[in-house]
Amino acid sequence: MTKNKLSDLNDHLFCALERLNDESLTPEELEREIDRSKAIGVVASNIIANQALILKSAMASANVLDADFKNPLMIGHDNA
Repeated sequence: MTKNKLSDLNDHLFCALERLNDESLTPEELEREIDRSKAIGVVASNIIANQALILKSAMASANVLDADFKNPLMIGHDNA
């Protein structure tokens, strides 16, 4: 299993943009790329929202004064 990073998402988004800008596409191919790009955009938005929530959680836990506080596993560590 590969570990994806936000920089990978950025690469995918720019690849989708390049495919949309391909002037050699037939109208049918362009329509498929438009549909594909819409799907990529929806997934990308969900990934970005999820990452923003994780960051917000990490920032909130950094401000907690309770030494027994455990970060959610989703953040990547549990302070164990």
